Amino acid sequence: MSEWEVHAVKYADRNARVRGDSFVFDGRHDVAHPMDYFIWVLRQGERVILVDTGYDEAEADARGRPIRLDPRRALAPLGVAPEAVETVIVTHLHYDHAGGLHLFPNAKLHIQAAEMAYATGPCMCHDMLRMPFSAGHICETVKRLYSGKVIFHDGDAEVADGVTVHRIGGHSRGLQAVRVLTSAGWLVLASDAAHFYENFQRRKPFPIVVDMQDMLEGFTTIERLASQPELIVPGHDPLIMSSFPRDKADHIVRLDRGPNLPPV
Repeated sequence: MSEWEVHAVKYADRNARVRGDSFVFDGRHDVAHPMDYFIWVLRQGERVILVDTGYDEAEADARGRPIRLDPRRALAPLGVAPEAVETVIVTHLHYDHAGGLHLFPNAKLHIQAAEMAYATGPCMCHDMLRMPFSAGHICETVKRLYSGKVIFHDGDAEVADGVTVHRIGGHSRGLQAVRVLTSAGWLVLASDAAHFYENFQRRKPFPIVVDMQDMLEGFTTIERLASQPELIVPGHDPLIMSSFPRDKADHIVRLDRGPNLPPV
């Protein structure tokens, strides 16, 4: 089975947050708790698979959540040309994960059928559930569907040799995690199945949730999928940038060799 290189590319951060924004029933709810935003790149020779796309300046302005780098600029040190990307795994359709779909016009999208149904169905009548979505991103997904560039999955599926997706749900109805075979073993890009290490390590749910049971059971699923706990990569934890070696640029770390570990 094929092994892949995996990079986490940080394109934004949001530091004006507290622990109450990250954990349900946290005893220190008013303590500062920053969040980083990532795109993930899987590479095998000349083949590139993108996991999520980030969001662009227009979305940043609309939400008042500035980005540090346009996703295209953020990916440039890895030699990833947006028009050359043929495959994007969309973990879910929230704005910070699907807000750059239009930047990769030639890519086929891999998405859970449950996510499309959720983002276009009656749940979106509720302001609270609709808040993390943007209509333009959903419309872009529908346009891609009508041009034959969406591949739907229903649960576990193989995207490529050594790359599988697994529906988790919880945070969003069709949220999926990505499992990747690397030289260090099976690595799991948890995306928002665990925003932070603390979410799954201490079984502390994230407040944006459509199904709490699915979120809690998802913590067990990502642990089962990874070869070892150190190979679970949360979706937004700033610790990622200090836990893995920098590669190509200060905003990029390499994940596939495992985290930096202290000497024994």
